[in-house]
Amino acid sequence: MIRAIVPRSLLRNVRPASSILMANYRPSRYYQTTSTTASDIPEDLLYEIQSTHPRPMRSEFMGDKKLSSVELEALDIGIDKHREPKSFSDRFAYRLVKTLRLLPDTYFRNDYYMRAVMLETIAAVPGMVGGMLRHMRSLRRLSEDQGWIIHLLHEAENERMHLMVWMKLLRPSFLNRLLVLGAQGIFFNSYFMLYTFSPKTAHRMCGYLEEEAVISYTHFLNAIDNGELPNGPAPEIAIEYYNLLPQATVRDVVLAVRADEALHRDANHHFSDRIAAKREDIVGDILAEQHKVKNAEATKSL
Repeated sequence: MIRAIVPRSLLRNVRPASSILMANYRPSRYYQTTSTTASDIPEDLLYEIQSTHPRPMRSEFMGDKKLSSVELEALDIGIDKHREPKSFSDRFAYRLVKTLRLLPDTYFRNDYYMRAVMLETIAAVPGMVGGMLRHMRSLRRLSEDQGWIIHLLHEAENERMHLMVWMKLLRPSFLNRLLVLGAQGIFFNSYFMLYTFSPKTAHRMCGYLEEEAVISYTHFLNAIDNGELPNGPAPEIAIEYYNLLPQATVRDVVLAVRADEALHRDANHHFSDRIAAKREDIVGDILAEQHKVKNAEATKSL
């Protein structure tokens, strides 16, 4: 699931997390035409909001143990991993991403924080567009989505969380905000059209985009290690999201974010390969493999 949701049956006898601030009212279960205060929030909406939170994507960040710098460094992400273009659409996607990189390389240069902000405002688009279009296709076909939508929307949320983290450390200028607005608008519409006509190319492009993201965050790390950037304390939002130690630093956050980008790289290349192989039923393949394992175990026990 994208978010950890507490079952409603468990919430019936639990006071909301914000009950300290809102202890003297009972939320209305029905719509209020003059809703302006917290006391007018429908009960089910209030419980859902209070019992949900963004979840990281990698399993390493979801355990009980808080991660240290050493453990973050040890994450196996395949820093130099690259998927060689094999078809015309692959080469098109690769060259398109290399062209898109010219803007941050030329304009932002060594402004690593602003590069990260620009990157995440773009990187958060593909998952949302892909998830939305597959959602609409599922509705049109009156069929299951075969395991794609939930991952794509989680990817979009994960990239948005990256942006929220960096915004705690940066105040973009008015000009940079306009640049972000324009770039996002152009990219959203362009990617929407690309995904509509060729989902395989769109996912391949996203895979190459994430390859470049891994490279960019590696340069970010090198700048910190070389003393070009101060290694200050990590924002609280990053410590909570990634389950880091209280004394975590910006360098730890960069390591965690880079690991996320590596996951998105591998996932999108995999999606593109599945479309090319006409094997889009991910859930079906997983169930078939589980059935095969069960049969093998049953055979051994005889």
